[in-house]
Formats: sequence, C-alpha cells, structure tokens
Amino acid sequence: MPINITMPALSPTMEEGNLAKWLVKEGDKVAPGDVIAEIETDKATMEVEAVDEGTVAKIVVPAGTEAVKVNALIAILAGEGEDVAEAAKGGDAAPAKSEAKAEAPKQEAKAEAPKDEKSEAAPKADKPVADQAAAPSTPAPVSKSGERLFASPLARRMAKDAGLDLSAVSGSGPHGRIVKSDVEKAVASGGAKAAPAAAQAPSSSAAPAPAAAKGPSDDSVLKLFAEGSYELLPHDGMRKTIASRLTESTQTIPSYTVSMECELDAMLKLRAEINASAPVKKTEKGEVPAFKLSVNDFIIKAMALALRDVPMANASWTSTARVLHKHADVGVAVSIPDGLITPIVRKAEEKSLSAISNEVKDLAKRARDKKLKPEEYQGGTTSVSNLGMFGVSSFTSIVNLPQASIVSIGAGVEKPVVRGGKIEVGTVMTATFAFDHRVIDGALGAELASAFKRYIESPMSMLV
Repeated sequence: MPINITMPALSPTMEEGNLAKWLVKEGDKVAPGDVIAEIETDKATMEVEAVDEGTVAKIVVPAGTEAVKVNALIAILAGEGEDVAEAAKGGDAAPAKSEAKAEAPKQEAKAEAPKDEKSEAAPKADKPVADQAAAPSTPAPVSKSGERLFASPLARRMAKDAGLDLSAVSGSGPHGRIVKSDVEKAVASGGAKAAPAAAQAPSSSAAPAPAAAKGPSDDSVLKLFAEGSYELLPHDGMRKTIASRLTESTQTIPSYTVSMECELDAMLKLRAEINASAPVKKTEKGEVPAFKLSVNDFIIKAMALALRDVPMANASWTSTARVLHKHADVGVAVSIPDGLITPIVRKAEEKSLSAISNEVKDLAKRARDKKLKPEEYQGGTTSVSNLGMFGVSSFTSIVNLPQASIVSIGAGVEKPVVRGGKIEVGTVMTATFAFDHRVIDGALGAELASAFKRYIESPMSMLV
C-alpha cells in the first residue's frame, strides 16, 4: 500500500508551517532516518526525516509552499515491491501511515531532543488522498484524566504493537513527550496493557473562554488614510504568533508591576576584572578570550538566584494548581529580523556566569539563523528583556505565558546616590518587574525584586 507523508507537528502548538525545501525528488529511495525536507515555522527551520522505507512516488506539496497545515499530505511513498507509478495515482486507497519525523539540524546544543523521536503520524483513513490532506486530524491520545498525551509516532506505533496503554507511560522527552526509549522500558517492565476498546476522552468541565474582542476591520482602518499614502506588509507567521500570544497574555493575566533601582558600580567593576582575567583559547581567527561577560549575563544569573531564594515566585498558573518549578529556566528576549524570540537558559541558577554568557551568545546566534529547536524557546519560568543598550530608562514588558514574571531592564545612567551619608555619583539602572497576580501577590513580588537587587548590588555573591 502507498504510504502518505504528512506535514509534521514540530511542537505541541504548531498549526502550520512552510515547506522550504525538498531534499529528495520523485523516484528517490529513502530509508528511516533519511532527511527528506526542510520545514520552516515562525521561529525555526527544521530538518524532516523519513519514518518508513520506500520510493518517493509523488511530491504533493512543492518546495516554497507556505502555510501548510499540520497533518496535510505532502508526499506519497511507494512501499517495498510496489509499482511507483501506481502508488502515485493509487494513493486514494492509501492509509495515512507515516508522518515525517521532524528533527533539528545537528548541532552542539545544550538541550537536545532524543535522537529516536519521531513526529506524530496521521491516522488511517479510507478517504481519497486528496481529501485526506484536507481532512481534520484525529485527536492525539489522551490520559485517563482527559489531558492530551504527547508521544512520537514511533512510540505510539510500538505501544500499539505491544498493547501498551500510553497513559501509563512516563515521558522523558522534551516537555514530557513519550519517546521510543520510554516504551521500551515499559515493555521490559511489563507496563500497563491497553484497554480492549479506546474510551472517549472526557470532555472538559471548564467553561469556554470568552471570545476575544475583535479590533477594527481592515477597511475601517484603511479608509482613514489617503489611497496611495501607505503600503501593506502582510503578516508572516512570526508576526501572527506574536500578536496571538501577547493578546492571549493581556486578556488572561491580571498583571501588576514593581520597579526597583539598582546600583551597578560594583557589578561593572567585577565584570571588568573577570573579563580581564579570562583565559584565551585558540580559534581559526587566532587567540580569543574564552568568554566575555555582559551586563545581561549578570542580570540573568541574578534573576535565577532570586527565584531560587524566593521559590514560591518560581511558579506557573493552571486552573487547578500552581506549578512550582524546581529550577530557574530564564528566557532571554532576542530581537531577530521583524520579530522577537525568547530562547531559554535552563537551570540558570546552577550555571556559572561564563557558561551563561557563552550559552546566550550561542542561542542568540542560532535564533537569528532560525536554527533553534522548539524545546530551546518553549516553556521557561521567567524572562529578561533588556532595552538598556538603546538608552531606554525604563519600560514594562508583557508576561509570557506560562511564565508568571518578567523583568525589564533599562539603561545604566549616572545619577547622585547617597553612600555613607555622602552624595556621590553612581551608575543606576531601573528594573521593572511584571507579575501574574494569580500566582505572585504584591508582597511576594516585592520580595523577589529585593532579592534581585541584592545580587546586582553585591555581585560577588553570584560567584559563591
């Protein structure tokens, strides 16, 4: 039977992507693990690997196609011993057996997805191939509590063959995703068997969210300006995502802000001393320092340590509980062409300043090259946004769900400060914290801001 390859979901929130490039052509033979295409999302470019063995019978979606829906048919494989021409035209009877496996380009990343992970497979269906591409996808498996389970298609296939109940398997992949090794462990330990018939997931008892208020129509905006006095720049995927996420945040989170002035002189002095004593390493361009600390590196570390010291503030909101995080995963806002992305420094409270510095530089470079993996920018427990380099004295950021806090950093400016009863000139920056009031009450937010200030003004404490 022909094998349908469908657009993979590169993350739990992905709805569509751009098919940037095919790396195979019709008639080529492929094996599991072969890279066959490149997919662009709003924030990353990912390689796509084949799951099954076969011959490319037909490329349904040409390279360069934008806004291809997840689970839409993109190509057809002819199975072993199958006539390629017949498979190309006879796919109308083909089950949607295989969705391509999405995997990030090979790189020395800190947070790496399991190598055996496959992306979600489309369900079997009796519909013609042309209809199959447009048909709504079958819902992902659900746990006994009705929550959606995230599992790679290979893990699902193995669980089905072994008669395992995936809801009884713990996932070790990114964000708890169930992967091949998890199923293998469950089989070896005699994991829970699947029920004879799949029960329908219980419907959510939560009330539906109120519809978002719509802004003015395009026509009502454009008619306010003279024809020919403007040009239209259509929204790309990133701009749509930014608009959707920030609108959701402002409509969902009851936020408040706290501002704190921090003296930087001790930190600037320590930074200069550390950078001056940095060891050198040999590169193709000659000897260069092994690291070069920025002010932002200290800010990331200070925020992580403050969350460690005030653990109740290191939390997220759900409808049933506050999620208390065991580590401070700090997102760092990075400006990229026509957009913004927030890669995450995981377990920042445990890392040295030099490790944070080098990691942030690597994440920022790959963010601008659209080479980040989803798990490198999804989640996080707080964020840092720094506009000080533009001379901005202070500003307020929007909390990024599911986080409950964000700190906005202004420029360091010289101003009078009182030290030991005397007025001196010091370098002072304003840090403005925004909090989700559902999670962090005013006193708790003030405690976190005060802890942050202590680390910034006593930077040696970050080294011990």
